[in-house]
Amino acid sequence: MSNASDDPKQSTRRDFLKSSTTAMAAAAFAPYAAAGGFHLGGTETLKVGLVGCGGRGTGAAAQALRADPNTKLVALADTFKDHLESSLKTLQGTNDIADRVQVDGDHQFVGFDGYKSLIDSCDVVLLATTPHFRPLHVRAAVEAGKHLFVEKPISTDAPGVRSMMESGEMARKKGLNVVSGLCYRYERKKRELIQRVHDGAVGEIINMQCTYNTGGLWHRGHQPQWSEMEYQIRNWLYFTWLSGDHTAEQHIHSLDKIAWAMGDVYPVKCTASGGRIQRTDPKYGYVYDHFNTVFEWENGVKGFSSCRQWVGCSNDVSDYVFGTKGTAAIQGARIDGQNPWRWRDNTPDDMYQNEHDGLFAAIRKGEPINNTEYMCNSTLMAHMARMSAYTGQTITRDQALSSQEDFTLPSYEWGPAPKYEVAIPGETKFL
Repeated sequence: MSNASDDPKQSTRRDFLKSSTTAMAAAAFAPYAAAGGFHLGGTETLKVGLVGCGGRGTGAAAQALRADPNTKLVALADTFKDHLESSLKTLQGTNDIADRVQVDGDHQFVGFDGYKSLIDSCDVVLLATTPHFRPLHVRAAVEAGKHLFVEKPISTDAPGVRSMMESGEMARKKGLNVVSGLCYRYERKKRELIQRVHDGAVGEIINMQCTYNTGGLWHRGHQPQWSEMEYQIRNWLYFTWLSGDHTAEQHIHSLDKIAWAMGDVYPVKCTASGGRIQRTDPKYGYVYDHFNTVFEWENGVKGFSSCRQWVGCSNDVSDYVFGTKGTAAIQGARIDGQNPWRWRDNTPDDMYQNEHDGLFAAIRKGEPINNTEYMCNSTLMAHMARMSAYTGQTITRDQALSSQEDFTLPSYEWGPAPKYEVAIPGETKFL
Protein backbone atom coordinates (compact mmCIF):
# COMPACT_ATOMS: atom_id res chain seq x y z
CA MET A 1 0.00 0.00 0.00
CA SER A 2 1.41 3.39 -0.96
CA ASN A 3 1.96 6.11 1.61
CA ALA A 4 -0.58 8.95 1.46
CA SER A 5 2.21 11.41 0.70
CA ASP A 6 3.05 9.38 -2.41
CA ASP A 7 -0.54 9.11 -3.58
CA PRO A 8 -1.04 11.38 -6.65
CA LYS A 9 -4.70 11.91 -5.76
CA GLN A 10 -3.80 13.00 -2.23
CA SER A 11 -1.05 15.26 -3.59
CA THR A 12 -3.50 16.87 -5.98
CA ARG A 13 -5.92 17.54 -3.15
CA ARG A 14 -3.16 18.91 -0.95
CA ASP A 15 -1.82 21.25 -3.64
CA PHE A 16 -5.33 22.43 -4.48
CA LEU A 17 -6.19 23.24 -0.89
CA LYS A 18 -2.88 24.92 -0.18
CA SER A 19 -3.09 27.19 -3.22
CA SER A 20 -6.78 27.90 -2.69
CA THR A 21 -6.40 28.67 0.99
CA THR A 22 -3.45 30.95 0.37
CA ALA A 23 -5.36 32.86 -2.27
CA MET A 24 -8.58 33.13 -0.29
CA ALA A 25 -7.42 33.51 3.31
CA ALA A 26 -7.14 37.29 3.28
CA ALA A 27 -10.56 37.70 1.72
CA ALA A 28 -12.18 35.14 4.01
CA PHE A 29 -11.00 36.84 7.20
CA ALA A 30 -10.84 40.46 6.09
CA PRO A 31 -14.17 41.37 7.72
CA TYR A 32 -12.87 40.53 11.16
CA ALA A 33 -9.55 42.28 10.67
CA ALA A 34 -11.20 45.41 9.35
CA ALA A 35 -13.64 45.67 12.21
CA GLY A 36 -11.54 43.96 14.83
CA GLY A 37 -11.22 46.82 17.30
CA PHE A 38 -14.75 48.18 17.00
CA HIS A 39 -13.33 51.70 17.61
CA LEU A 40 -15.63 54.58 16.78
CA GLY A 41 -13.94 57.12 14.59
CA GLY A 42 -16.76 59.64 14.52
CA THR A 43 -19.61 60.92 16.65
CA GLU A 44 -22.06 62.05 13.97
CA THR A 45 -25.44 60.35 14.19
CA LEU A 46 -26.02 57.58 11.67
CA LYS A 47 -29.60 57.31 10.46
CA VAL A 48 -30.80 53.73 10.10
CA GLY A 49 -33.74 52.40 8.10
CA LEU A 50 -35.27 48.91 8.01
CA VAL A 51 -36.88 47.35 4.95
CA GLY A 52 -38.77 44.21 5.93
CA CYS A 53 -40.37 44.43 9.37
CA GLY A 54 -40.77 40.76 10.27
CA GLY A 55 -39.13 39.11 13.25
CA ARG A 56 -35.65 38.92 11.71
CA GLY A 57 -35.80 42.51 10.52
CA THR A 58 -37.00 43.78 13.88
CA GLY A 59 -34.15 41.95 15.57
CA ALA A 60 -31.66 43.40 13.10
CA ALA A 61 -32.89 46.93 13.81
CA ALA A 62 -32.38 46.45 17.55
CA GLN A 63 -28.91 45.01 16.98
CA ALA A 64 -27.97 47.92 14.72
CA LEU A 65 -28.90 50.43 17.42
CA ARG A 66 -26.98 48.47 20.06
CA ALA A 67 -23.91 48.36 17.83
CA ASP A 68 -23.33 52.10 17.97
CA PRO A 69 -24.63 54.62 20.51
CA ASN A 70 -24.73 57.38 17.89
CA THR A 71 -27.43 55.79 15.78
CA LYS A 72 -31.14 56.27 15.49
CA LEU A 73 -33.82 54.37 13.62
CA VAL A 74 -35.60 56.92 11.44
CA ALA A 75 -37.58 54.90 8.89
CA LEU A 76 -39.43 51.63 8.41
CA ALA A 77 -40.75 50.06 5.21
CA ASP A 78 -42.77 46.92 4.65
CA THR A 79 -45.20 45.53 2.13
CA PHE A 80 -47.78 45.19 4.92
CA LYS A 81 -48.92 47.87 7.35
CA ASP A 82 -49.58 45.38 10.16
CA HIS A 83 -45.99 44.12 9.98
CA LEU A 84 -44.62 47.65 10.17
CA GLU A 85 -46.84 48.61 13.11
CA SER A 86 -45.95 45.45 15.03
CA SER A 87 -42.23 45.99 14.48
CA LEU A 88 -42.41 49.62 15.55
CA LYS A 89 -44.33 48.75 18.71
CA THR A 90 -41.76 46.09 19.62
CA LEU A 91 -38.82 48.42 19.08
CA GLN A 92 -40.45 51.29 20.97
CA GLY A 93 -40.99 48.91 23.87
CA THR A 94 -37.38 47.73 24.01
CA ASN A 95 -35.97 49.71 26.91
CA ASP A 96 -32.30 49.94 26.01
CA ILE A 97 -32.95 51.39 22.53
CA ALA A 98 -36.44 52.94 22.76
CA ASP A 99 -35.19 56.53 22.95
CA ARG A 100 -33.43 56.12 19.59
CA VAL A 101 -36.44 54.70 17.78
CA GLN A 102 -37.58 57.93 16.11
CA VAL A 103 -39.81 56.88 13.25
CA ASP A 104 -42.47 59.50 12.62
CA GLY A 105 -45.55 58.96 10.50
CA ASP A 106 -43.94 60.46 7.42
CA HIS A 107 -41.22 57.81 7.54
CA GLN A 108 -43.43 54.73 7.75
CA PHE A 109 -43.58 53.43 4.19
CA VAL A 110 -46.05 50.71 3.18
CA GLY A 111 -46.23 48.96 -0.18
CA PHE A 112 -43.97 47.52 -2.85
CA ASP A 113 -42.20 50.83 -3.50
CA GLY A 114 -41.74 51.92 0.11
CA TYR A 115 -38.05 50.98 0.02
CA LYS A 116 -37.35 53.86 -2.37
CA SER A 117 -38.44 56.57 0.04
CA LEU A 118 -36.75 54.83 2.96
CA ILE A 119 -33.41 54.70 1.18
CA ASP A 120 -33.55 58.45 0.66
CA SER A 121 -34.02 58.93 4.43
CA CYS A 122 -31.07 56.91 5.75
CA ASP A 123 -27.34 56.42 5.94
CA VAL A 124 -27.53 52.69 6.70
CA VAL A 125 -30.17 50.38 5.23
CA LEU A 126 -31.08 47.01 6.75
CA LEU A 127 -32.65 44.61 4.24
CA ALA A 128 -34.69 41.76 5.69
CA THR A 129 -37.58 41.36 3.28
CA THR A 130 -38.79 38.27 1.47
CA PRO A 131 -35.62 37.11 -0.40
CA HIS A 132 -37.10 37.60 -3.87
CA PHE A 133 -36.84 41.38 -3.52
CA ARG A 134 -33.23 41.46 -2.29
CA PRO A 135 -31.43 42.18 -5.59
CA LEU A 136 -33.81 45.02 -6.43
CA HIS A 137 -33.42 46.63 -3.01
CA VAL A 138 -29.65 46.21 -2.87
CA ARG A 139 -29.20 47.79 -6.29
CA ALA A 140 -31.28 50.82 -5.32
CA ALA A 141 -29.41 51.30 -2.03
CA VAL A 142 -25.97 50.97 -3.61
CA GLU A 143 -26.86 53.41 -6.38
CA ALA A 144 -27.93 55.85 -3.65
CA GLY A 145 -24.62 55.39 -1.82
CA LYS A 146 -25.93 53.69 1.33
CA HIS A 147 -24.22 51.20 3.65
CA LEU A 148 -26.00 47.86 3.86
CA PHE A 149 -26.84 44.94 6.06
CA VAL A 150 -28.20 42.22 3.74
CA GLU A 151 -30.03 39.20 5.10
CA LYS A 152 -29.59 35.77 3.53
CA PRO A 153 -30.27 34.48 0.94
CA ILE A 154 -29.47 37.23 -1.52
CA SER A 155 -31.71 35.99 -4.32
CA THR A 156 -34.10 33.25 -5.37
CA ASP A 157 -32.67 32.73 -8.86
CA ALA A 158 -29.45 32.98 -10.87
CA PRO A 159 -30.25 36.36 -12.47
CA GLY A 160 -30.58 37.68 -8.93
CA VAL A 161 -27.13 36.31 -8.06
CA ARG A 162 -25.65 37.97 -11.13
CA SER A 163 -27.33 41.25 -10.24
CA MET A 164 -25.99 41.05 -6.69
CA MET A 165 -22.47 40.43 -7.95
CA GLU A 166 -22.71 43.61 -10.01
CA SER A 167 -24.14 45.58 -7.09
CA GLY A 168 -21.41 44.31 -4.78
CA GLU A 169 -18.73 45.50 -7.19
CA MET A 170 -20.43 48.89 -7.42
CA ALA A 171 -20.43 49.06 -3.62
CA ARG A 172 -16.73 48.20 -3.49
CA LYS A 173 -15.86 50.99 -5.91
CA LYS A 174 -17.92 53.45 -3.87
CA GLY A 175 -16.35 52.37 -0.57
CA LEU A 176 -19.69 51.17 0.84
CA ASN A 177 -20.14 48.47 3.44
CA VAL A 178 -22.11 45.33 2.54
CA VAL A 179 -22.45 42.99 5.52
CA SER A 180 -24.11 39.61 5.03
CA GLY A 181 -26.69 37.91 7.24
CA LEU A 182 -24.76 34.64 6.97
CA CYS A 183 -24.20 35.11 10.66
CA TYR A 184 -22.00 32.12 11.49
CA ARG A 185 -19.15 33.92 9.77
CA TYR A 186 -19.31 36.45 12.61
CA GLU A 187 -19.38 33.96 15.49
CA ARG A 188 -16.02 33.84 17.23
CA LYS A 189 -16.08 30.11 17.92
CA LYS A 190 -16.74 29.32 14.25
CA ARG A 191 -14.01 31.70 13.09
CA GLU A 192 -11.50 30.08 15.46
CA LEU A 193 -12.41 26.58 14.29
CA ILE A 194 -12.32 27.44 10.59
CA GLN A 195 -8.95 29.13 11.00
CA ARG A 196 -7.63 25.93 12.61
CA VAL A 197 -8.98 23.89 9.70
CA HIS A 198 -7.24 26.25 7.27
CA ASP A 199 -4.05 25.92 9.30
CA GLY A 200 -4.13 22.14 8.86
CA ALA A 201 -5.56 20.90 12.18
CA VAL A 202 -7.52 18.14 10.44
CA GLY A 203 -4.95 17.60 7.72
CA GLU A 204 -6.06 17.37 4.13
CA ILE A 205 -9.82 17.53 3.72
CA ILE A 206 -11.22 14.24 2.42
CA ASN A 207 -14.95 14.99 2.51
CA MET A 208 -17.59 16.94 4.40
CA GLN A 209 -21.10 16.44 5.69
CA CYS A 210 -23.76 18.97 6.62
CA THR A 211 -27.27 18.43 7.95
CA TYR A 212 -30.12 20.85 8.61
CA ASN A 213 -33.06 18.70 9.68
CA THR A 214 -35.75 20.69 11.48
CA GLY A 215 -39.46 20.58 12.18
CA GLY A 216 -42.16 22.39 10.28
CA LEU A 217 -42.19 26.15 10.05
CA TRP A 218 -44.91 28.76 10.30
CA HIS A 219 -47.89 29.26 8.02
CA ARG A 220 -49.98 32.47 8.15
CA GLY A 221 -53.20 30.96 6.81
CA HIS A 222 -55.44 32.59 4.23
CA GLN A 223 -57.88 35.43 4.80
CA PRO A 224 -60.78 35.91 2.35
CA GLN A 225 -59.86 39.55 1.72
CA TRP A 226 -56.34 38.65 0.57
CA SER A 227 -55.52 38.48 -3.12
CA GLU A 228 -53.45 35.54 -4.31
CA MET A 229 -50.40 37.82 -4.39
CA GLU A 230 -50.91 38.84 -0.78
CA TYR A 231 -51.47 35.24 0.27
CA GLN A 232 -48.24 34.10 -1.35
CA ILE A 233 -46.13 36.93 0.02
CA ARG A 234 -47.49 36.46 3.54
CA ASN A 235 -46.63 32.75 3.21
CA TRP A 236 -43.48 33.27 1.18
CA LEU A 237 -41.62 30.23 2.53
CA TYR A 238 -43.71 27.92 0.38
CA PHE A 239 -43.23 29.59 -3.00
CA THR A 240 -39.87 29.15 -4.70
CA TRP A 241 -40.07 32.44 -6.59
CA LEU A 242 -40.20 34.19 -3.21
CA SER A 243 -37.96 32.00 -1.02
CA GLY A 244 -35.68 29.98 -3.28
CA ASP A 245 -36.97 26.88 -1.40
CA HIS A 246 -35.40 25.90 1.92
CA THR A 247 -32.04 24.98 0.38
CA ALA A 248 -31.60 28.74 0.08
CA GLU A 249 -33.81 30.13 2.83
CA GLN A 250 -32.55 27.91 5.67
CA HIS A 251 -29.98 25.30 4.63
CA ILE A 252 -27.76 28.00 3.13
CA HIS A 253 -26.16 28.39 6.57
CA SER A 254 -24.85 24.82 6.40
CA LEU A 255 -23.70 25.15 2.81
CA ASP A 256 -21.92 28.39 3.60
CA LYS A 257 -20.05 26.77 6.49
CA ILE A 258 -18.64 23.89 4.43
CA ALA A 259 -17.68 26.27 1.61
CA TRP A 260 -15.95 28.44 4.21
CA ALA A 261 -14.05 25.38 5.45
CA MET A 262 -12.85 24.88 1.87
CA GLY A 263 -11.33 28.36 1.85
CA ASP A 264 -14.30 29.82 -0.06
CA VAL A 265 -13.56 27.53 -2.97
CA TYR A 266 -16.93 26.35 -4.28
CA PRO A 267 -18.08 23.02 -5.75
CA VAL A 268 -18.02 22.60 -9.50
CA LYS A 269 -21.14 20.41 -9.67
CA CYS A 270 -23.80 18.69 -7.63
CA THR A 271 -26.38 15.92 -7.87
CA ALA A 272 -29.47 16.19 -5.69
CA SER A 273 -32.80 14.57 -4.96
CA GLY A 274 -35.79 15.79 -3.00
CA GLY A 275 -39.53 15.98 -2.87
CA ARG A 276 -42.67 16.43 -0.79
CA ILE A 277 -43.64 13.77 1.74
CA GLN A 278 -45.40 15.77 4.45
CA ARG A 279 -46.15 18.98 2.56
CA THR A 280 -48.76 17.58 0.24
CA ASP A 281 -51.49 20.10 1.12
CA PRO A 282 -51.85 22.85 -1.54
CA LYS A 283 -51.37 25.46 1.19
CA TYR A 284 -47.66 24.60 1.09
CA GLY A 285 -47.31 25.97 -2.42
CA TYR A 286 -44.81 24.01 -4.47
CA VAL A 287 -41.59 23.89 -2.42
CA TYR A 288 -40.06 20.56 -1.38
CA ASP A 289 -39.84 19.42 2.24
CA HIS A 290 -36.54 17.54 1.90
CA PHE A 291 -33.34 17.58 -0.17
CA ASN A 292 -30.25 15.36 -0.32
CA THR A 293 -27.28 16.61 -2.30
CA VAL A 294 -23.76 15.50 -3.15
CA PHE A 295 -21.50 18.45 -3.99
CA GLU A 296 -18.21 17.81 -5.79
CA TRP A 297 -15.13 20.03 -5.75
CA GLU A 298 -12.56 20.19 -8.51
CA ASN A 299 -9.95 18.49 -6.32
CA GLY A 300 -12.16 15.46 -5.63
CA VAL A 301 -13.54 16.46 -2.24
CA LYS A 302 -17.23 15.71 -1.80
CA GLY A 303 -19.76 17.38 0.46
CA PHE A 304 -22.80 15.35 1.53
CA SER A 305 -25.74 17.60 2.31
CA SER A 306 -29.12 16.76 3.83
CA CYS A 307 -31.96 19.04 4.86
CA ARG A 308 -35.61 18.52 5.70
CA GLN A 309 -38.52 20.25 7.40
CA TRP A 310 -40.66 17.45 8.81
CA VAL A 311 -43.03 17.59 11.76
CA GLY A 312 -42.64 14.89 14.43
CA CYS A 313 -39.19 13.72 13.33
CA SER A 314 -35.74 13.96 14.89
CA ASN A 315 -33.85 17.21 14.38
CA ASP A 316 -30.18 17.65 13.60
CA VAL A 317 -28.21 20.77 12.71
CA SER A 318 -24.57 19.81 12.31
CA ASP A 319 -21.65 19.99 9.91
CA TYR A 320 -18.38 18.07 9.80
CA VAL A 321 -15.05 18.31 8.00
CA PHE A 322 -13.27 14.94 7.73
CA GLY A 323 -9.53 15.13 7.18
CA THR A 324 -6.44 12.94 7.19
CA LYS A 325 -5.58 14.03 10.75
CA GLY A 326 -8.99 14.39 12.36
CA THR A 327 -12.55 15.64 12.23
CA ALA A 328 -13.85 19.15 12.80
CA ALA A 329 -17.41 19.52 14.09
CA ILE A 330 -18.17 23.04 12.87
CA GLN A 331 -21.46 23.57 14.66
CA GLY A 332 -20.07 21.96 17.81
CA ALA A 333 -16.85 24.03 17.66
CA ARG A 334 -14.72 20.94 18.30
CA ILE A 335 -11.82 19.12 16.63
CA ASP A 336 -11.06 15.46 17.32
CA GLY A 337 -8.00 13.56 16.17
CA GLN A 338 -4.30 14.35 16.18
CA ASN A 339 -4.86 18.02 17.11
CA PRO A 340 -7.81 17.99 19.53
CA TRP A 341 -9.42 21.29 20.40
CA ARG A 342 -12.64 22.55 21.87
CA TRP A 343 -14.02 26.08 22.24
CA ARG A 344 -14.11 26.89 25.96
CA ASP A 345 -14.54 30.66 26.02
CA ASN A 346 -17.72 31.49 27.95
CA THR A 347 -17.80 35.21 27.17
CA PRO A 348 -20.85 36.37 25.17
CA ASP A 349 -20.63 35.55 21.48
CA ASP A 350 -23.82 36.73 19.81
CA MET A 351 -23.23 36.27 16.09
CA TYR A 352 -26.26 38.40 15.19
CA GLN A 353 -24.93 41.27 17.27
CA ASN A 354 -21.37 40.72 16.09
CA GLU A 355 -22.24 41.34 12.44
CA HIS A 356 -23.80 44.71 13.26
CA ASP A 357 -20.92 45.60 15.57
CA GLY A 358 -18.62 44.91 12.65
CA LEU A 359 -20.72 46.92 10.20
CA PHE A 360 -20.91 50.08 12.28
CA ALA A 361 -17.28 49.88 13.40
CA ALA A 362 -16.23 49.63 9.76
CA ILE A 363 -18.34 52.67 8.86
CA ARG A 364 -16.75 54.69 11.65
CA LYS A 365 -13.22 53.61 10.77
CA GLY A 366 -13.64 54.09 7.03
CA GLU A 367 -12.45 50.53 6.38
CA PRO A 368 -15.31 48.95 4.40
CA ILE A 369 -16.48 45.38 4.78
CA ASN A 370 -17.80 43.81 1.60
CA ASN A 371 -19.18 40.26 2.00
CA THR A 372 -20.65 40.13 -1.50
CA GLU A 373 -18.44 37.37 -2.89
CA TYR A 374 -19.25 34.65 -0.38
CA MET A 375 -22.88 35.59 0.08
CA CYS A 376 -23.42 35.33 -3.69
CA ASN A 377 -21.47 32.10 -4.08
CA SER A 378 -23.15 30.39 -1.14
CA THR A 379 -26.57 31.41 -2.44
CA LEU A 380 -25.65 30.00 -5.86
CA MET A 381 -24.59 26.76 -4.16
CA ALA A 382 -28.09 26.53 -2.64
CA HIS A 383 -29.68 27.21 -6.03
CA MET A 384 -27.55 24.49 -7.63
CA ALA A 385 -28.98 21.93 -5.21
CA ARG A 386 -32.54 23.06 -5.88
CA MET A 387 -32.05 23.06 -9.65
CA SER A 388 -30.58 19.56 -9.52
CA ALA A 389 -33.33 18.16 -7.30
CA TYR A 390 -36.12 19.79 -9.29
CA THR A 391 -34.81 18.53 -12.64
CA GLY A 392 -33.16 15.26 -11.61
CA GLN A 393 -30.00 16.29 -13.44
CA THR A 394 -26.42 16.87 -12.32
CA ILE A 395 -25.92 20.63 -12.42
CA THR A 396 -22.57 22.36 -12.76
CA ARG A 397 -21.72 25.66 -11.15
CA ASP A 398 -21.35 27.27 -14.57
CA GLN A 399 -24.79 26.02 -15.60
CA ALA A 400 -26.35 27.34 -12.41
CA LEU A 401 -24.73 30.75 -12.71
CA SER A 402 -25.82 31.03 -16.36
CA SER A 403 -29.40 29.84 -15.72
CA GLN A 404 -32.09 31.87 -17.44
CA GLU A 405 -34.79 30.92 -14.93
CA ASP A 406 -35.88 34.39 -13.86
CA PHE A 407 -38.54 34.94 -11.19
CA THR A 408 -38.64 38.73 -11.66
CA LEU A 409 -42.12 40.07 -12.43
CA PRO A 410 -42.87 42.87 -14.91
CA SER A 411 -44.61 44.76 -12.10
CA TYR A 412 -45.58 44.21 -8.47
CA GLU A 413 -49.16 44.83 -7.47
CA TRP A 414 -52.00 43.19 -5.57
CA GLY A 415 -54.03 40.67 -7.52
CA PRO A 416 -52.97 37.46 -9.30
CA ALA A 417 -49.66 35.82 -8.45
CA PRO A 418 -47.22 33.67 -10.44
CA LYS A 419 -48.39 30.11 -11.00
CA TYR A 420 -45.92 27.25 -10.77
CA GLU A 421 -46.31 23.49 -10.41
CA VAL A 422 -44.47 21.18 -8.05
CA ALA A 423 -41.28 20.14 -9.86
CA ILE A 424 -41.11 16.53 -11.08
CA PRO A 425 -37.54 15.25 -11.55
CA GLY A 426 -37.03 13.92 -15.05
CA GLU A 427 -39.86 16.08 -16.38
CA THR A 428 -39.04 19.57 -15.09
CA LYS A 429 -36.49 21.12 -17.43
CA PHE A 430 -33.41 23.12 -16.53
CA LEU A 431 -33.66 26.65 -17.87
